[in-house]
Amino acid sequence: MLEVKVPDMGSDDAVDLVEILVKAGDQVEAEDSLVVLESAKASVEVPAPAAGTIQSINVKTGQSLQEGDLLLILDTKDEGSSEQRNDQSNNDENASTPVVQDTSEASESTSEQDSNSKNVRHFTIPDIGGEQADVIELPIAVGDRVEVEQTLAVLESAKATVEIPAAVSGTIEAFLVKVGQSVNEGNQFVSILVDTNGSTDSKSSAKTEKPKSEEPANESTSQTAGRASTNTQNAQQTQSEAKQNSPAVPSSQKSTDVNFSASVHAGPAVRRLANELGVALDQVTPSGPRDRVLKDDIHRFVKSELQSQSKQPSVVSTTGQLPSVDFSQWGEIDNQPLSKIQALSAGNLHRAWVTIPHVTQFDEADITELEAFRKQISAEYKAKNIKITLLAFLIKAVCVALSEFPRFNSSLSADGKTLVLKKYQHIGFAADTPFGLVVPVIRDADQKSVVEIAQELGELSSKARDKKLSPRDMQGGCFSVSSLGGIGGTAFTPIVNWPEVAILGVSRSSLQPVWNNQSFEPRLMLPLSLSYDHRVIDGADAARFTRYLAILLTDSRRMLL
Repeated sequence: MLEVKVPDMGSDDAVDLVEILVKAGDQVEAEDSLVVLESAKASVEVPAPAAGTIQSINVKTGQSLQEGDLLLILDTKDEGSSEQRNDQSNNDENASTPVVQDTSEASESTSEQDSNSKNVRHFTIPDIGGEQADVIELPIAVGDRVEVEQTLAVLESAKATVEIPAAVSGTIEAFLVKVGQSVNEGNQFVSILVDTNGSTDSKSSAKTEKPKSEEPANESTSQTAGRASTNTQNAQQTQSEAKQNSPAVPSSQKSTDVNFSASVHAGPAVRRLANELGVALDQVTPSGPRDRVLKDDIHRFVKSELQSQSKQPSVVSTTGQLPSVDFSQWGEIDNQPLSKIQALSAGNLHRAWVTIPHVTQFDEADITELEAFRKQISAEYKAKNIKITLLAFLIKAVCVALSEFPRFNSSLSADGKTLVLKKYQHIGFAADTPFGLVVPVIRDADQKSVVEIAQELGELSSKARDKKLSPRDMQGGCFSVSSLGGIGGTAFTPIVNWPEVAILGVSRSSLQPVWNNQSFEPRLMLPLSLSYDHRVIDGADAARFTRYLAILLTDSRRMLL
């Protein structure tokens, strides 16, 4: 018999038992989630230390617990000896953090002796913007010495590559992750034998040494728990029906998904289920402690949606799945997987295209004088390593236009009944990289000069090419600009970057004969393509916006008024 107890949650405060995922008599496999605990800082799914049968459950939902309190007893008599299980658990690279004790007192005394003899500290994955990430590099080895701020691990999410620095100096005791493993914020990833007199960066420690959080749950975990629980069997049936009748939002859209908002009180397993079913958590009525959304709440919501035969804004409607085609029957092919950035962009663009009624307004701006001025000052700032591009002027002009037409600087609420007008102007720009299209954001662009915007454009573009953009660098945009002038073309219809309501497309400028009331003269004309959400913006306002923008670009002095 194994006793599964409350693990170390990173503090002495009590934790709440918010969900029990199994019942007495259930068969579970090693690493299957048993219960969900929640502290003030983290939610943890406690996994089974070994395969076996749930003998008894010693707690109930809503109960407050302390570290070491007994959760349940697991009968593993058919799964090998306790000594073999403990050895396997200690040597498993993916072993999770919960405290699992048997009836032997020797193991407890040994553990206490080890922890007292070494100043070993465990560090967790810091805030990486709510994104799941893959470990792509561990640049140092166990036994190596590490200094403060030295890179311990390199993570790659769907949008960025992040280096995790050391918070203390010392010696690497153990890595708790391996290259290729997927991790989330709060997962333990390294143990460091800290120098007794080593320097510690307090700010970094505060960010890095967070309470222990759950290991990422895999599909087999939820499936096995489902076989063991009647409630979860019904949940899987509901999930299957929901996928057939209401196609889910792709999981790659986490960066903009309301299910990753801190305003919704739910655990990671509930968020995963909600994303699989395409359900917005803020539309679900919670029934758990402190208004926590539980899995049963998700199932009830989906069943209600299916029974009502109506499509609510929380469930995104998409076209049906296209049939699979075997192209090799007609000749030689080569299957090339999409990069993470390309896959994420594809999901976001598809969702925006099928949910937003797009209209595109076309216009032209005479930038003859602006281009002459740009070339003049470009030579002046070249020595300062600042490249003054037309895009910098475009972003500045867009900010002035947004102040004149605030409806273009808004977002539509999830229920489609409220327009959120923003008092800040964060402007995104489409950046073409070898890995796919990304949209970095220049924050408070309306408060910056053209030179400051140009300098930030260069810095963000360089980070984008090197895959060094952080999630924050690509979040919070109000309006986007997509410039293809350096490539070519006369016009195009850009797709609105949801949750924004408009995007400006810019093509290559060209010399054209323009009538000046007396004769034709050559003028440098810039094609403008404004795509907008017709639910928020009507055609007349779109035409006024592009005309106003064209006037600003024709006479850049107006930007100062």
